[in-house]
Amino acid sequence: MKHTLILALALFAATTGSIQAQKSCCAKPVNDGSTEALAMNASFQAAHEVPAPLNFTPTSGKMITYKAADGQSANAFIVPASTPSNKVLIICHEWWGLNDYIKREAEAWQQELGVTVYAVDLYDGKVGTTQEEAGALMGKLDPQRASSIVSGLLSYIGTGKEIATLGWCMGGSWSFQTALLAGKDAKACVMYYGFPEQDAGKIKALKTDVLYIYATQDDFIKRESVDAFGASIAKESGQKMTIVPFEAVHAFANPSNPKFNQEAAASAKKMALATIKKGLKL
Repeated sequence: MKHTLILALALFAATTGSIQAQKSCCAKPVNDGSTEALAMNASFQAAHEVPAPLNFTPTSGKMITYKAADGQSANAFIVPASTPSNKVLIICHEWWGLNDYIKREAEAWQQELGVTVYAVDLYDGKVGTTQEEAGALMGKLDPQRASSIVSGLLSYIGTGKEIATLGWCMGGSWSFQTALLAGKDAKACVMYYGFPEQDAGKIKALKTDVLYIYATQDDFIKRESVDAFGASIAKESGQKMTIVPFEAVHAFANPSNPKFNQEAAASAKKMALATIKKGLKL
């Protein structure tokens, strides 16, 4: 999965030209094509306001440690199903990291679906509490390390499982990468305003349909790039990507966002749940 975000940034630089910074994510061009430059970009940070404090105590979930594919330890928050099942949802956090909001979401999605839920920690225990901290964490995320973390989790989960993936923004991108890594075990993939994959060779390995939740007021991820992504999925893998637009800003469905759009988020979640339930045959 190396270079996924870098390639997305290259597309961004080529398509945005001289657009000036606006209220939504990353309208200001990033010229050097690096993930770190994007993560520290003022417009990108402005679209991710600092989450309101949340004091969340898990009721059914807990942190676990497992071995990543590179041999190092990795972490995830697991919310087990009440009865044994081979159906699993993997949640990928956005740029803040595996914070209390994501843990609360993991428990909520487990209650909705009844399957075991894993919220994977791509930042190795670190969590951003300011825009600068989150930008540094996202900018320094090594795609190879993140892939090792996800691959290790898939090994921990075991073979013969039916897996759905879900994520927001950066996590939307990793929802797609997780579906690729899951191979034939992947049964559903939900991307909330994630970076489109540009590598046709990688897309060719996709074994499941994709639901893409799109924010029409997101000036970073352009609709034409999402459409091209969907066309590439159909051409290269034979799978289908359904694009559902919402008149909302970037990160509208993230409850940690002060600009959280409850009505749009509820509608998007209803679609996401239907996609996951269909894929996992719930």
